[in-house]
Amino acid sequence: MTRSRIDLQDLLFGLFLVAVAAGTLVATRKLTIGHAADMGPGYMPRVVALALMAFGLFFSGRGFWRMRVGIAPVQWRPLLAILASVGVFALTAERLGLAIASVAAVLLASLATRDGRPVETIAFAVVLSGAAVLLFVKLLGMPIPIWPR
Repeated sequence: MTRSRIDLQDLLFGLFLVAVAAGTLVATRKLTIGHAADMGPGYMPRVVALALMAFGLFFSGRGFWRMRVGIAPVQWRPLLAILASVGVFALTAERLGLAIASVAAVLLASLATRDGRPVETIAFAVVLSGAAVLLFVKLLGMPIPIWPR
C-alpha cells in the first residue's frame, strides 16, 4: 500500500470547520465577551467557535499525515429521505401539529435505510412523537400545536 500525500476528505472537512468557525467569530465580533463569571452575549458563541476551529485544525492536520481515503460516492436514498423528512416536518408542524408532523418525519427518515422494519418504525415514531409533545409542549411550555387546528 502506498502512502498518499493528503487525505482530501479529512482536509476538506477540517477546512469547512475552520471556515464556519471563522464566520462565527466575524459575525460575533461586536458582541461583548465578558468572562467566565460574568458572561456577555458573545462569550458562548466564541467559545464554541474556537472549539470548532480547534477540531477543524486537527482534521486539516490529520489530512496531511493519513493514508489517502477516497471520498465515498453520494448515496441518494439516505440524502433524499432525510431532506424530505426535515422538509415535511418544517412544512407540516404548524398545520398538522407536532404529534402528526413528528410521526411523518420519522416515517420518511426511515426510508433512508433498507434495514428498517415497519412495525418497529411505527412504534418508534409514536414513542418519539409522544416524547416530543411531552418535552416541548408540556415540560417546556412552547406554543406548538399538538394536533391539527
